[in-house]
Amino acid sequence: MKAARLGIIGLTVGVVGGLALVAGGCANEQEKRGHELYVHYCSDCHGESGKQNEGFNWASMPDPKPKDLSNKTEMSTFKDEELFATISRDMLDTSEEGGDEIGDDDFAVPTMPTFKYTLSEDEVWAIVGYVRTLHGTKMEFNVAGRKASLEETLKTAQAKFEQATKAYEAAEKQASEEAEKKSEALKKDVDVDESAYADEQAAMGQAKRELDAAQVAMNNFSTRPGKGVSVPRPDLKTPPAQVAQLVERGKRLYENKYGCNACHNVGGEGGKIGPALDRAGFRLNATWVYRWLKNPQAMDGHTRMPALGLSDADAKAVTLYVDTLRGAKAEPVTGKPSE
Repeated sequence: MKAARLGIIGLTVGVVGGLALVAGGCANEQEKRGHELYVHYCSDCHGESGKQNEGFNWASMPDPKPKDLSNKTEMSTFKDEELFATISRDMLDTSEEGGDEIGDDDFAVPTMPTFKYTLSEDEVWAIVGYVRTLHGTKMEFNVAGRKASLEETLKTAQAKFEQATKAYEAAEKQASEEAEKKSEALKKDVDVDESAYADEQAAMGQAKRELDAAQVAMNNFSTRPGKGVSVPRPDLKTPPAQVAQLVERGKRLYENKYGCNACHNVGGEGGKIGPALDRAGFRLNATWVYRWLKNPQAMDGHTRMPALGLSDADAKAVTLYVDTLRGAKAEPVTGKPSE
């Protein structure tokens, strides 16, 4: 199954400073941007050229390890749309008990973060295009055509909404005028018959929903979804009887859904891209942790950590789990250094 084979493609978060452009330079601006995004978000785990055990975090990650992106024999079997769906998706809880129902075509690998809530659609396609160069092929998906289609859909939806609005306003005006005439004839107030323009009102409402959807699609194509979105302070108060259950759930989500251990180390286990969290319960404020989990980019516009699409309930559970990480402080090394 392609979903199973895609399971360890995982373009994992990270950054390698000073990486030069591929030999001969990038073919175009889209490829150049894809290269920059790959270096920023993917190369710590996948390596500069996409080979296994090349990224500095590769050996520290829990299984499954990232796939060899330079393997043309295997990578060329995946469609561009499949690579896109790997990078931009909703995370699934892979726990055997209490997890999500996972179908044959679902991509469910927690060690691979999603960038659905961090990067624009255009940026994700740029990464797909660059990954193709790592195994010597070209992306076939027409990104320019996709953008043109979204623009045309938005233009059509705007025209439809304007037309529906005019029809609604004309019908409403006619109903008001008829009510006015009846009022004069009967010498008393007559209510406007709203049912006379109910169809036009419904059509305008539907056109507005289509316009909103087209605008969202266009925005998602070119604008990062979390940009400028501030996370309000949460209410983390929890009845004592529920704390242990939520902490256990948070631990499960930490490992089996959002793959935090791919980048963070606890007790000597896990990745080394992000800071170790052994003593996070001592040094991190719970409210800050919650808001960071919901939208890291809103807290720090330069962070490499992606927003993983945590629901409020999931963010609270993971926050409570992180708050329990209060390991002993490491003992200082004593004695003379070796000569």
